[in-house]
Amino acid sequence: MNSVTIKIPDNLKMNAFEVSMLLATKLYEDGKLSSGQAAEIAGLSKRTFLELLGKYGVSIFGYNFDELKKDIENA
Repeated sequence: MNSVTIKIPDNLKMNAFEVSMLLATKLYEDGKLSSGQAAEIAGLSKRTFLELLGKYGVSIFGYNFDELKKDIENA
């Protein structure tokens, strides 16, 4: 696996885990990584990664909130 160094402005007050989790969730959401690969980037177990996705606004079902809301309204 490759590694990348990212410089984050001090005013963001983000630690390495938060940056890794943001990257992992975005790549998972975009379908570029499996949940297992994304969990590895975040340094978590697959289960823990999947449990935390909601905190980052990402659905494990491939739906975003608006799509889910529409489906519920149409049901």
